[in-house]
Order: sequence, then C-alpha cells, then structure tokens
Amino acid sequence: MSRVIAIDGPAASGKSSTAAAVAQALGALHLDSGALYRGLTRVALDEATTDVTQVLAAADRRGLSLRLVGAEIAPFLDDAPAEPLIRSSEVTAKVSEIAALGPCRDWVNRRLRDAAAGERVLVLDGRDIGTAVFPDARLKVFLTASPQSRARRRLAQRGNLFDAQSLARETAALAHRDTLDTGRAIAPLRQADDAVVLDTTDLTFRDQVAIIVSLAAKALS
Repeated sequence: MSRVIAIDGPAASGKSSTAAAVAQALGALHLDSGALYRGLTRVALDEATTDVTQVLAAADRRGLSLRLVGAEIAPFLDDAPAEPLIRSSEVTAKVSEIAALGPCRDWVNRRLRDAAAGERVLVLDGRDIGTAVFPDARLKVFLTASPQSRARRRLAQRGNLFDAQSLARETAALAHRDTLDTGRAIAPLRQADDAVVLDTTDLTFRDQVAIIVSLAAKALS
C-alpha cells in the first residue's frame, strides 16, 4: 500500500489548500495534481493547439516537470516556477478540455507516480487520485461542499468583491465544470468506494484540516 493520502473533490471544494495544510501538519509532502494539467493547458494555449501530440511534445521541450520546493512538489515550466502562469482565467476555462485527453492523463499520471516513489508521505489532491491514480492510497478523502459555498470560496480566493449576480455566475461556471469532470469518458470525477466523504459547507478550514489529519494519522500508524 502506498504512503499516499488522496484528497479528491469537485472544483473549489478546497482540496489544494486543505491538502497543503494536512501535509504540513503531518510533516509530509504536498502535490496538487491539477497543476500539471494546468501546465499542459498553458502550453496548449501558448502553442495555439489542442493536438495532443503537439501539446505533449511542447511540454517536454519546455521542461514541464515537478520539482521539490520546500515541502511542496511544484510545477516548473521553461526552467521557472509555473504557478504564476497556470492560474489565469483562460487556463481555468480550458483545463477540463485538456484533462479529458487520454494521453495527457497518462503523461500526468506517470509523473505523479514517480513523485510518490520515495519514502515520505505524499498528500495529493485532484479529481481521480483515489480512483485512477492511486487506488491503493493509504487514505482517501472526498471533499465536497454546496455549490454556493464553493463559488464564494473561489471568488474570495481571487480577491474579488462579489454580489448576488457574480456569485450566481460563478456558481453556474462551477456547475459546468462539474458536468465536464463527472461526464468525461476517461477517469471521471467520482467518489472512491472506500473514500471518507467530508462535506465542508459548514466546517471551518481549521476543522476540516484537523479531521483529515486525525484520519491520516490513524491510517499511517
């Protein structure tokens, strides 16, 4: 059994921030699997193509890869940290399309499994970590929250002031993303049969982290 803690869930459910805090509490490494899909999307936009062979060739040429930075395993592109490039709205709008491509998923999954090959505990967040990438994960958690709650968090994360109309637009955008993620033919978003479901709608961030840390400590002991 791998030493992976898998945290899956829909867009804006708080996976990445929660996973990072859980990893810090456990003295583990954190990896956001979505960062690689965003990296591939950035490459696809830069190259103005969705031809999967061209996208993957360009990603390899530009050195899209994972590197250890402190307690994070972070994406790099063109020999520089990729985070500033992969969080734009244009990447967000396109990433589901790229993530639905089988060769892209294979490319990403190989790199995720390589990252988990060491002895340290790895906390991974994504959409199919506990189902397709690490079905033998030591602990699987499926985070969820109401659509409105997720929309508020996403807007706050961007630092946006929002009203009822912008909240409704973001809620609709997340619903569309959920439809794409759950409906794709390859590795769709779904709850693993043996996952612990954690609805965070009415939980504080500290509480949800503490719950997962407790579950992980038991699973790893």
